[in-house]
Amino acid sequence: MAIREIVEFPDPRLRTKAQPVTVFDADLKRLVADMFETMYEAPGIGLAATQIDVHRQLLVLDVSEEKNAPLVVINPRIVQSEGKQVYQEGCLSVPGIFADVERAERIRVEAQDVDGKPVTIEADGLLAVCIQHEMDHLLGKLFVDYLSPLKRELVRKKLAKQRRNAEPAAVGV
Repeated sequence: MAIREIVEFPDPRLRTKAQPVTVFDADLKRLVADMFETMYEAPGIGLAATQIDVHRQLLVLDVSEEKNAPLVVINPRIVQSEGKQVYQEGCLSVPGIFADVERAERIRVEAQDVDGKPVTIEADGLLAVCIQHEMDHLLGKLFVDYLSPLKRELVRKKLAKQRRNAEPAAVGV
């Protein structure tokens, strides 16, 4: 297992549309293990393959308090949604930024597991929000896209400033 680098907004790689997973093999299982390790280390509750510059329809999630309920979702499709809810969302690709986003309250997702077997997931609350958030990544969409253009630009500037302040100062000779 290995911790992967998480791509950060406004990197254009986050806008790449993911392709379906067609091969379910040991390499896929290693990728899933890397994604869980990366997500837990970050720390986060969800990670889409797009966020580590792998453009396949794959998400990992764990919304449990104990971090003991890992969920792998491959080639997901929302087949039913109901209601509306507003959650304050954050994102590993947009560190330190949080905003209210409206999403479906309940969803039914058809997908595949790491072995390619079909699965149906019924989700509500935080799990529903997390699945929808991560599925957006597979389409090249970020939660900041739900914000006004002005707020999105403020987020971009804030992240650029954070990166500049985090860079080590050059040592003069």
